[in-house]
Amino acid sequence: MPDGQLINADKIEQSRKLYEEIHQTHMKYLSFWKETTLWHWEFWLSLFLVVFPWMIWWFYRKRGSEGRLLLVGFFVLLVASWLDFLGVAFGAWFYTGKAVPVMPTFFPWDSSLLPVTVMLWLQFQPHWNPFVKAVIYALVVAFIGEPFFEWLGFYSPLKWNTIYSFPVYIGIFLVSYRFSKMMSFDTL
Repeated sequence: MPDGQLINADKIEQSRKLYEEIHQTHMKYLSFWKETTLWHWEFWLSLFLVVFPWMIWWFYRKRGSEGRLLLVGFFVLLVASWLDFLGVAFGAWFYTGKAVPVMPTFFPWDSSLLPVTVMLWLQFQPHWNPFVKAVIYALVVAFIGEPFFEWLGFYSPLKWNTIYSFPVYIGIFLVSYRFSKMMSFDTL
């Protein structure tokens, strides 16, 4: 192994070749995206779906709870993006009509729609049982949201069924609820 490398040089070279293939695929997709999506209706709708939910949240957020809600939103964004990345990477689904062509996930869904709807739903009827709210949230997102985006042509499941998403959304909401109730916030 040259220069004290711990990983075998052949393994490094094989990895480099695979990453080069990924890079070439990204470049092909970027060209495809520029020709078929950029400045077309699906680009503008995706962009709208990134910006508009945050505008709604800005007007309807619970004043004084912004930090707590943003923590929840950031958690949802991270989890949704990571799960979305895994789903795309393992061939469970893919996306078209993306506002941002270099990400494997659907940016409006992960960075705006899911976090904002969780934050707003947490604020709505806060005395309701969180499990009931989680089930309602999961029903709407899994059985209305996902099929709607499939109908638009933005989301194409390959090895995924909507029913699989249902418990995932319940879990995301319940953990988000738990984060929203944390009392460990204090000044630095």
